[in-house]
Amino acid sequence: MRAQEREGRQEVRRPRGSATALSEAYDTALLDLDGVVYAGGEAIAHAVDALATARDGGMHLAYVTNNALRTPDAVAAHLTELGVPAADDDVITSAQAVARLVAEQVPAGARVLVIGGEGLRVALRERGLTPVDSADDDPAAVVQGYGGPDMPWSRLAEGSYAVARGVPWFASNTDLTIPSGRGIAPGNGAAVEVVRIATGKEPQVAGKPLPPMHRETILRTGAERPLVVGDRLDTDIEGAVAGGVDSLLVLTGVTDAAALLAAVPKHRPTYVDADLRGLLTGQPEVTGSADEGFGCGGWTARAAGDALELSGDGDRLDGLRALCAAAWTQGGDEACALDAGKALSRLEG
Repeated sequence: MRAQEREGRQEVRRPRGSATALSEAYDTALLDLDGVVYAGGEAIAHAVDALATARDGGMHLAYVTNNALRTPDAVAAHLTELGVPAADDDVITSAQAVARLVAEQVPAGARVLVIGGEGLRVALRERGLTPVDSADDDPAAVVQGYGGPDMPWSRLAEGSYAVARGVPWFASNTDLTIPSGRGIAPGNGAAVEVVRIATGKEPQVAGKPLPPMHRETILRTGAERPLVVGDRLDTDIEGAVAGGVDSLLVLTGVTDAAALLAAVPKHRPTYVDADLRGLLTGQPEVTGSADEGFGCGGWTARAAGDALELSGDGDRLDGLRALCAAAWTQGGDEACALDAGKALSRLEG
């Protein structure tokens, strides 16, 4: 995609409409997992049926996750158990992206100190590299990914010893949090901060929203008209904007309506929907302007004084789409500073 087209998408001031179902308008859905397809290991409401319908209609489904803990075959098996049939090569992980990044910078067969789980080890071996566990094993690189809630503190210490000596340091991703069945838990980014504080060094990062993950995804899927589907503005949506592709934000994960309204341009999705059923429908058009207000469905949103205002009635998501247009126009290249509290209260009814 040309640079000017990417820039144009970054300048979007309202969610876009689509006359046809998104599953027909795009050839491949690049789906995040945690907070989109499942949470805490259990399928999110409507996800299984929506994905089955999209797949049966001809859309290729690829599962793209920043979680480097599990191997692609383990992820595919879990999805299949949930009722979402998936093969190993339908899954792309940040472990695969970071392993490629490491392999491009160290000799073939080099030893790599792993701070993380089996997903990283398998991805490194796929690239002909040798995982090791100790800073005393003379590693050529240190690679860090989510190791699960039981990863011992000693793993962080081993990585810190090597990084402090000047060994190149790579991270699968820097998501500070991860959704779980009990709430929001610390993610790999929190563990990366531990090593950063201990060493004063900075890692090379591969995962969303950065280019290595987008490159890995396109290489493995061959997508020509991809649609990124995610729940996080700072990884899924930012990665889509950086890659110059369209995106669908679903409200089943970490992003709520208030955060969406405050999004800066690089965090603004092309489409917004409640859950994965949004793949199966068209998207309503948002019309209007800052002067006359933005309309969607039966709602009209505008900036008035120091607040966003919402009038009308209808589907809650239409009201949110109208509010996005009003907020993003008002915010320009920055986050909207207007108070959205009353407008959101009216939306919740």
